[in-house]
Amino acid sequence: MKRVAKTVLFALLAIATSGGILSAGELHESVVYQSGVGGYDTYRIPSVIVAKDGTLLAFIEARKHNKSDTGDIDLMLRRSKDNGATWSDAEVIWDDEGNVCGNPCPVVDQSTGKIWLLLTWNAGNTPEGKIQSGFGQNSRRVFVASSDDHGHTWTKPAEITTDVKDKEWTWYATGPGAGIQMQHGPHAGRLVIPCDHKWPTGGKVKFGSHVIYSDDHGQTWKLGGSAPEYKVNECEVVELADGKLLLNMRNYDREQTARQVCVSHDGGETWLDQKFDPALIESTCQASIRRYRWPSGDKPGVVLFSNPANTKKRTTMTVRASFDDCETWPVERQLFDGSSAYSSLTVLSNGQIGCLYERNGYKQVVFASFDLDWLTDSKVADK
Repeated sequence: MKRVAKTVLFALLAIATSGGILSAGELHESVVYQSGVGGYDTYRIPSVIVAKDGTLLAFIEARKHNKSDTGDIDLMLRRSKDNGATWSDAEVIWDDEGNVCGNPCPVVDQSTGKIWLLLTWNAGNTPEGKIQSGFGQNSRRVFVASSDDHGHTWTKPAEITTDVKDKEWTWYATGPGAGIQMQHGPHAGRLVIPCDHKWPTGGKVKFGSHVIYSDDHGQTWKLGGSAPEYKVNECEVVELADGKLLLNMRNYDREQTARQVCVSHDGGETWLDQKFDPALIESTCQASIRRYRWPSGDKPGVVLFSNPANTKKRTTMTVRASFDDCETWPVERQLFDGSSAYSSLTVLSNGQIGCLYERNGYKQVVFASFDLDWLTDSKVADK
């Protein structure tokens, strides 16, 4: 693998802005990546996190020649120092000639400030449907890079495939989206990264969700548990108030057009109680889940969820809120009614909510920021 440290100058993007600092109840949106700008045909698979110094980092797959998941795909980053009001020029942080460098899934170690970026790679001439060998030289492989300066510079990606990939698996993907660091219980401090995989069995290919984790601040990574049932893949994880983890998964079992979830009592090493969440409708697409706040005093915790909330097609990007640890989702509000797909949620340094999402037929990747009052329309913000 080779790392190319180059800056890609972007043309001016159309930005809808209400000013850098939001008042309560306002929505701010800016186009972060625009199809055709900077020498790339398409930008896909958004991932956004906030570094410990407050810098907002927006990762993306920069697809050189077309929209395809296979081919010449670089891993790109833009940074914001003002919660998304303005953005730095884009920088390619992993370019391996004509191969696939993608599926960004970062996590911030809050105790050290170090950012760990989990990634996957495969040969650009080997599409997903033809990846057979789980450990072949051109097959799907897993890497990790890191940054000690809040995302300004990055280490060369190091391969960890044999540590985190079952030998029966062929396809493998980190994220997409972001990982978490557990805050409570016996596994406090553990870094947890959501992933998915495929494996052949009985003449068919099955889909599954799993996690990987680190208990030594990212120095080594281990394979965690998988969801007990298949027909799921892309996922994100959230820590619940009682110390359990909840895995929220893209659903391929079309008996219900809704997300599937399962829980872990041991920090992601095993998973159980897989079921549908009928409130979280979907058309088989990636989604994002993120804790906004923990329960405190008379205020309940808040967990956020975003996806294209449509059972038939990728439209209607919607953000929801739960006040009872994902048991119910009483609050929802649309970010965008038209074509929209993958998304990534984060909590900004000023306490607002950020959502980086694809829209307009994958022509744009947009960053939206808003506060809880906007999401709840001031009806249950202080519930």
